[in-house]
Amino acid sequence: MVANIIDGKAIATSIRQDVKKRVDQLLNKGIQPTLVVIVVGNNPASAIYVRNKIKACHEVGVRSIKVSLSDDTTEQSVLKLIEELNTDTNINGILVQLPLPKHIDEHRILEKISPEKDVDGFHLLNAGRLLSGLSGFRPCTPSGVIRMLELSGLSFEGKHAVVVGRSNIVGKPMALMFLERNCTVSIVHSKTKELASITRQADILVSAVGKPRMISANMVKPGSIVVDVGINRDTDGKLCGDVDFDTVSEVAGWITPVPGGVGPMTIAILLDNTVKSAESTL
Repeated sequence: MVANIIDGKAIATSIRQDVKKRVDQLLNKGIQPTLVVIVVGNNPASAIYVRNKIKACHEVGVRSIKVSLSDDTTEQSVLKLIEELNTDTNINGILVQLPLPKHIDEHRILEKISPEKDVDGFHLLNAGRLLSGLSGFRPCTPSGVIRMLELSGLSFEGKHAVVVGRSNIVGKPMALMFLERNCTVSIVHSKTKELASITRQADILVSAVGKPRMISANMVKPGSIVVDVGINRDTDGKLCGDVDFDTVSEVAGWITPVPGGVGPMTIAILLDNTVKSAESTL
């Protein structure tokens, strides 16, 4: 068996084309969708992510404003900046690039962002809306996974979805989104006993732990859907995911590559969320 490769890059391109049409409609009504990205410090990985986000904004017509702050910026200064952006009616989305310097409380910063401008979907109110099955902004990566599988024509109902990882950014919201779609859901993590025996039960397996090629072929159910959220460097410095793509693709029915899988979808959903925020002002 050779798995079907889910082309996240192509799917993300189609979403971005739709976003661009909606941006054009907003521009015709005098509304310029605008995203502010706040970067504190000089993290090389963050710089790459931010550059990709700003480039994507430019391509679809979303105005992006990058605010770069030094490593020694105080928490109070960041909170004050967010407060100003919350009240600025020309700003539709506010994104604080993580991680933040250690002297700044990440939770306090994220909770300061207005839920209506929380296009990353990290605010507690939006997390609570997800838990309660209500509408609201959802974290971009798990939302991207769901949209990618939907647009690939794959179904959810009645399937056993296993999520490897329990982060607030991916693992937990991913599990809730599968539950919303009538999956039976399991979450496994570093303290799980007999982890492989659970992953082998998965009709849909999502790995988001950041460990190079930790998901091997003997951990995967034949014919299953395998989604690799991880972005890592192996010992040779080569970009790879959490899944051992070469061996797992011989067992799985569907699989996402790294790069070209979940990554482009995350940015596409960020753009979609920003435009939704702008549309809500009509």
